[in-house]
Amino acid sequence: MTNRIAIFLGLFLIAAAAIDIALFGDEHMIFLGKKLFALIDWAAFWR
Repeated sequence: MTNRIAIFLGLFLIAAAAIDIALFGDEHMIFLGKKLFALIDWAAFWR
């Protein structure tokens, strides 16, 4: 992956999250963040 592609993907994800929060609020983003943290913790256990 080149730097240009990585920067574009990063900006795209940030923009998508910002639009999602602006339109629908941040309650479900907090929920997904908690679930992602639990998934990372679970994966670290099996490592």
